[in-house]
Amino acid sequence: MGLLCALAAAVAYGLASVLQAAAARSTPDESARGVLRVVGQWRFLAGIALDVLGFGLQMVALQSLPLFLVQAALAASLAVTAVAARVLGVRLGTKEWSAVAAVCTGLALLGMSAGKEGSTPVGHGFRLSLVGATIVLGLAGLATQRASERLRAPLLGLVAGLAFGVVAISGRIITDFHPLKLLAEPALYTAVVSGALAMFCYASALQRGSVTMATAMLVVGETVFPALVGLLALGDHSRPGFGAVAVGGFLVAVAAAVVLARFGEVTTPAGSPPSRESSV
Repeated sequence: MGLLCALAAAVAYGLASVLQAAAARSTPDESARGVLRVVGQWRFLAGIALDVLGFGLQMVALQSLPLFLVQAALAASLAVTAVAARVLGVRLGTKEWSAVAAVCTGLALLGMSAGKEGSTPVGHGFRLSLVGATIVLGLAGLATQRASERLRAPLLGLVAGLAFGVVAISGRIITDFHPLKLLAEPALYTAVVSGALAMFCYASALQRGSVTMATAMLVVGETVFPALVGLLALGDHSRPGFGAVAVGGFLVAVAAAVVLARFGEVTTPAGSPPSRESSV
């Protein structure tokens, strides 16, 4: 059930990516006001609704599966985006279909090798570190404004991915969902703030440069970072004797997802002026 929820979350996130990329490409204004206009579009709002659905499914998956499996499964959202790209008139070649198959193969290997979620308890200090990480990522997002134009999109994508990683880690350490307990849980607020920061940075990255690179960096940030935290601090592990299979499956799934990142690109509709980065 946990793996099914993770895969369903990947479908929701993949469809959200298509809608959000289309909204971002329709507004060339790269200022903060322009980003806010993107976020206010119905397509971006529909994408957010799908993101919320995906987040709920992700939280369910995190209650029974290790972080490295859930986050690698979420990388399959790019396979969903690749298939959905046919609706946008993008043809998938042999290499791209091979990457879709590789994502599925990597996830199958992870499913075979993953043990149960770790049970290492975390204290108040760990929760404070998540607050600190959220603040640092917010400052890093602001600092990207000083980067060169070529580096801005990938850096924003990486910040967005790391922020989504904080969301996953925060969701993982929430164990009591009673309303009063939940409202007193710092991890709830780091999840909400980091999620908002991630969506804002990703929307900005979609406007400012190559969606291919921005999405690839997002995938790396949201998979590798929480996977390492899960293994090193939260007690995640593979089944006995399946460590190499788990590592191989993770690397295959993430590498194939990065290859598929170019399907975050949305071509400009006929009759519209071409955008600065309308194709790979």
